Amino acid sequence: MTLPDSFRHHLSLIHGWLPATVQIIAAIVLIAAISRRSGRWQVRWLPWALIVGAALAASAYWYVASQGLSDNPAPRALWIWVGLSGFAAAVLVVGWRSTQWWRRGVSLAAVPLCVVCAGLALNIWVGYFQTVQSAWNQLTAGPLPDETDQVTVTALQQLHKMPPKGTVVAVDTGNAGSGFRHRSELVYLPPAWYASTPPPKLPTLMMIGGEFNTPADWLRTGQAIKTVDDFAAAHHGNAPVLVFVDPGGAFNNDTECVNGTRGNSADHMIKDVVPYMESHFGVSPDRSKWAVAGWSMGGTCAVDLAVMHPEKFRAFEDIAGDIGPNSGNKAQTIARLFGGNPNAWAAFDPTTVINRHGLYSGLAGWFDINGSSAAISSSHNTRDQAGAANSLCALGSAHGISCAVVSQPGKHDWPFASHAFAAALPWIAGQIGTPDVPRTPFPTRPVGPSFEQAAAR
Repeated sequence: MTLPDSFRHHLSLIHGWLPATVQIIAAIVLIAAISRRSGRWQVRWLPWALIVGAALAASAYWYVASQGLSDNPAPRALWIWVGLSGFAAAVLVVGWRSTQWWRRGVSLAAVPLCVVCAGLALNIWVGYFQTVQSAWNQLTAGPLPDETDQVTVTALQQLHKMPPKGTVVAVDTGNAGSGFRHRSELVYLPPAWYASTPPPKLPTLMMIGGEFNTPADWLRTGQAIKTVDDFAAAHHGNAPVLVFVDPGGAFNNDTECVNGTRGNSADHMIKDVVPYMESHFGVSPDRSKWAVAGWSMGGTCAVDLAVMHPEKFRAFEDIAGDIGPNSGNKAQTIARLFGGNPNAWAAFDPTTVINRHGLYSGLAGWFDINGSSAAISSSHNTRDQAGAANSLCALGSAHGISCAVVSQPGKHDWPFASHAFAAALPWIAGQIGTPDVPRTPFPTRPVGPSFEQAAAR
């Protein structure tokens, strides 16, 4: 690896000197763009530019709040830099005429610099890109961890020799059952999958990302492949087969994994993905061998799919999900996702589904929440994720679902999701009967309600 490559791999976009340096440079350039102008120009145009910037920041804040995009408040730096981006653009427009060429260049440079600072603030909020290298790989569609092609998978499988690590292959699961247009999805095959022809009927874990996502996010940003490769290495090559699904069909299409006006996402995962995995990779069709895990919106999806289809899943992990499909408040969600049909909303609301179903048998759930133990255990506000987890676990336990609410340090971002998945993977793998993996209980000191024996009542 060359020095520049190594440098990019370790150059953080979340912490350290780079984000601060870019912000300092942007501030200096912006000051230079407005300084030493005539007093008449400053009196006439600076207030107007400030109004433009303030309006842009207020609009962005309103949009994020109205769409219910996150329960974790955005940092003030995000709104400041959004506002400064609008301010810089206004200064560029009103100050272009009758000014020196160098000031035009400085004003022009201030706009993208402010936009980059807003992007850095957004990234610090969500933790999407950890390093310069991860951002470069995503933006340039660089190789995924363990990525190979179907021809290589077939050739390796016929050798009956387990590779040292698993493999990742892109797949097209089709849309015959759902009509849902989706992007290419990804499958992780553990070393044990290559042990025989036909392959062993391994258990399967469906992986779902957040609201603005690609199927590769769990691999690039969530580090799921390293986690499962390390797990397989510790269990003689055994691990679940992982399928990284596309719940949105596009980066900005928030389906919340329901069947609605934005597409039949739920049907895609149940009627397209599940049969495809069974027919193309020989995984076990037994519901006791299937689990679903998700982060943020994907956590909401994981609960929803599991309680709606207990005939398909044995276990689920909800990492910082909501109380139910969320696209704003309840009225907004019904309007945006279900075309105003409250009955369609109720069919995908986990609380309603659990109450209507009655007693479950053999279903277990792990709710993972970020934050302090005290805040989690005391929260009963279902608008926040701790309260949602407590409410769903308590309700589920009353209907036969064994569950626990588990605390992990961190904030609502991808690093937290990565750590939470790594912590729960041994439990999930044991629940769905992964060879050489014993069933393990929930953590000895879960936070919030813990009802591990509820299903036995």
